[in-house]
Formats: sequence, C-alpha cells, structure tokens
Amino acid sequence: MKNRLVLTAIASALILAGCGDAETNIVELDPIEAPDDDHDHDHGDDHDHDSEFEIESEGRLVVSDAASNTLTVFDLDDNSVLDTFTTTFDGSSVSASADYRFAVINSRSNGLTEFLDGGLWREDHVEHLHDYEEAPSFSDFTLEGSQPTHVVAHDGQLAVFYDGNADTSMPAGVKVVTDMQIASETSDVPTLEFTVNMHGVAEPRGDMLISSVRRDDAETRSSNPILPDSVAVFHWHDGEYEEEQRFDGECASLHGAAQNELAVAFGCSDGVLILNEVDEVFTSSFVENIEGLNDLRIGTMYGHEHSEAFIGIASHHGGGSAILANVSPITSTMSVIDWQPAADAHAVSYGFSMGGEYFAILDDKGFVTLLEEHEEEGDAHWEFAHKIDVASANAENLADGQSFSMSASQHEEVLFVVDPVAQAILAVDLESETTETLLELDFEPARAVWLGIAEAHEHEDHVH
Repeated sequence: MKNRLVLTAIASALILAGCGDAETNIVELDPIEAPDDDHDHDHGDDHDHDSEFEIESEGRLVVSDAASNTLTVFDLDDNSVLDTFTTTFDGSSVSASADYRFAVINSRSNGLTEFLDGGLWREDHVEHLHDYEEAPSFSDFTLEGSQPTHVVAHDGQLAVFYDGNADTSMPAGVKVVTDMQIASETSDVPTLEFTVNMHGVAEPRGDMLISSVRRDDAETRSSNPILPDSVAVFHWHDGEYEEEQRFDGECASLHGAAQNELAVAFGCSDGVLILNEVDEVFTSSFVENIEGLNDLRIGTMYGHEHSEAFIGIASHHGGGSAILANVSPITSTMSVIDWQPAADAHAVSYGFSMGGEYFAILDDKGFVTLLEEHEEEGDAHWEFAHKIDVASANAENLADGQSFSMSASQHEEVLFVVDPVAQAILAVDLESETTETLLELDFEPARAVWLGIAEAHEHEDHVH
C-alpha cells in the first residue's frame, strides 16, 4: 500500500450538491434488458488489455455523516475531497453496487433506494476492456417499493428484496438491477412479485433468482408468521421470472442467505438449508444446528465465489460474543470457528477482503480478526489467522449509539475502518498487518463504502 497523506476535511472546501440534481454520466452501451446480459466480465486472456484504456486508481471512498444525511466522496489516490451530496432521508444504509460503481443508499422506512455514481467504472467493449474516470454525481435513477430491506450484490447483479406490509396490503417483491441499468436509468427493471408480504431475501445468480417464499400461515413451519419457510428457484424467460423449482417447508423461520460457486445457503431456525447446483438444477440438503451454537440460530450467512465453505453468524440479541460456524456444502456439515475474541468483545462488522482471501471480523474493542480458508481431505473450512489492533485505544470512549465499522478495498488488501471517536478513517494493510490514519475528518463518520474498478483475481480450482 502506497504512503498516504493525512487529510483534514474542511467543510468550507466542500462543494455542496442537492439530492438528485446532478446528471448521471453517459455511457456508450445500450441498456441491459435482463439480469443476465450474456457477457462474461472476467475475460482473462481473451481481451487485449491495452493500457490506453486502463485506469490505475486506488478507488474512491464514500463516507456518511452520523449527524446528517450527507455523503462525502474522497479520492483515494491523493485523499482529496471530490464532492459532497445530500441524500433524501436520514438514517439510510449505504453499500456498494454489484460492480462497485455506485453507492447504494437504502431507506427502508421510506421505501426508497438511491444511487451515487462514484465516477470510476469499466465497460466491456469486446475487443478490450475500457475504463472511465469522471467526477462523482448523484443519479436520477431510483428504486421504490414497500420496505426494501435485504440488498444483495452478486456477480454483477444487485437484488433488492421488498418485505411489503400487511397493514397496507402491500405484497413482497424483488427488483434486480445491474450497474449498467442504473447508469442508463432503465425504466423497467426485472421484477418478481409475490402475493403476500414476508421478511425475505433473494440471491441473484445469472439469469436465475433464488428467493425465499412464504406459504399460507396454516402451512408454515415458521414461528414468526412474516418469516418464510420455503425457497424457490426462478428463471428469467421472455421478460419475466418463472418458477422452476420449489423447496417447500425446508427452512423454518428463514433469515439470511449467501452463495458461492457451488451452492446457495439459507439460515433457518434449526439449521442451514443448502441448495447445491449442477447445470442450473438444484438439490437440497439440510445441516442441523450443532450443540456449539448454544441454542442460538444462524441468522446471517456469508459466502464468496472463491470460497467453498460458508460462514454462518449466530448472534445474541441481548449481548454476548457472536458464534461463527463453518457450513460446508460439500459434506453438509457444521463446525464452530474459534475466532478467539476477548471475553467481552462483540463483533460489529464482517466482510471478505479483496478476492476473498480473508474473512474479517471487526469487534467493539477495536480489533480486526482475520480468518483464512483451509482445505483438508477434500473439504474446506475457515480458521483463525491473525488479530490486528486497529483502534483499541479509542474503544472505551465509544458513546451510546457509536460503533466502529469497516469496508474492504477491491483494489488492494486493505480495510477501511471507521473510528467515530477519533473522527477518522483508518487504513488497515492486511499483508503487513499495520494500521495508519488515512483521513482526519471534521465530522463524525458513520459508515464508509469503497467504490472503483475492482482488481481481477486468479484463484486455484476448487477441490471437490
């Protein structure tokens, strides 16, 4: 990681921009009309990677203000402030779009998802890959629906699951969008509509959508009636999603999902449902909860296309350290991961590093714990690798409502940790296991999201 200058973000130097007033950058390709545009964006040696069309940039960082609905965009090449933007609503979640061009600003209570164009992106021009660098701008494109809750990005597609609302007779639904559709402000995005509301989740997978399904209350195995207990596989055909497979009643009180190259996994009250895929046909297996979960259920799942093992998170609602579990789609087994937390440490943020080499756990004591995946006898599992002191000096000074958080660069092996006590963004180099102050701010940061042109990765073939 190159040396970085420390920047004080002076408010008077920021150029204020109103919500939705800026125009979206014009792109050269036609809008994509379906979730799968039949392009393979990892072209390897099939393309002439002419340096004339490549941009070497560390990317951009979008930082939200804890006290307002303001987003500040920093250029990570020189740590300068590029612009600030005002979102429509306070308290919105901020994440990255499927190809890291846009910040996704989601207001669940107001039914609105907005997009901030970071200004760095790559297009496939067949004979070469073409990179673009523009000023950041707030997109006029939005998604609307009843209670957008789970926002899932995978392999070039973003799925927004709308819970709906029983009180207003609004059913659940899913909208799937690509970065190119956002940029071209496509008016009609692929949509799946249900007949009832549910607190669900959907995983986009090429031209398939694997989604939770809520059955009639008289049939459900879920203790909470708004939680689904079934999963269905939908395929995009002739402008609509058609159901091709259903797994009825196999996941009581479903909550949380993830996928990798091999399978899709869903957290259930009594275990994890795994749908293994072979040529777009799925078969199900069920991994029962183990004693090591201490009667907790796995409600959050993590998976990565370059990893074979899933990671399940079982959390205490009333406090206590989270329990992490390996979940194998190969052997349909589960085991507890000893992530070696301090006795009173609580995990506050999780995520994969660039390329999925590490799984990072940030706790409220200011430490980042790194897990690495290992293979043994044809199966894979995650193990403790390193622990890095990032912000322990400030942990005791966290006020009520304050929390550390993190985001991973997709250009280098770096995590960006938000420290609200120091009003700073810290850069954690995962290779050297060192931490430095990247940005000193004149506001209290809440979250940070990396945007830019993701680095291509080569991984060894999976062991089956």
